[in-house]
Amino acid sequence: MTREVRAFAVTVLALATLGITAGLLWSGVSPRAPYQVTEQGTVLADPSTQALIAADGWFAVITGGLGLLCGGVAWFAGRRWMLPVLLGLCAGGILGALLTFWVGSTFTIGAVTVEAAAAPGVKIVPGSLELTATGVLVSWPLLAVGLFGLLEGMHGYRESPLRHPYGEPL
Repeated sequence: MTREVRAFAVTVLALATLGITAGLLWSGVSPRAPYQVTEQGTVLADPSTQALIAADGWFAVITGGLGLLCGGVAWFAGRRWMLPVLLGLCAGGILGALLTFWVGSTFTIGAVTVEAAAAPGVKIVPGSLELTATGVLVSWPLLAVGLFGLLEGMHGYRESPLRHPYGEPL
């Protein structure tokens, strides 16, 4: 039982560590939306900006790619403890995606430039990273568990006696 718990914990901690790195990467590559400083607070300076959608897209690409990578590595490395590793992929993927979001929206990496047409005397500032499509938070665990299941299904079918139902020789 302790080996299964250890396999689960190692999987979750590995994905959480990757989540911190992915958050820094997301912060470095995603564009910031321009905000205008007014008396009421900050408002979006350019309502037609694509920066908000680009941040969601970069988040999905980074976490989805890590999900596929983690799912493949976990299937090859965790052949002995399939269920704990699979559950670790799910829990660790969720934790990794949440850490990616938190780190990416909290820390600003790299140079942030904001280009927007503004009237004279109007101050334009870069906004923090946000997710407007919160559904991308599940891309990491969904793709990790999906690839893991696909690889296990293909492997299980190859070794299954049901593959040759009439006793045909291999």
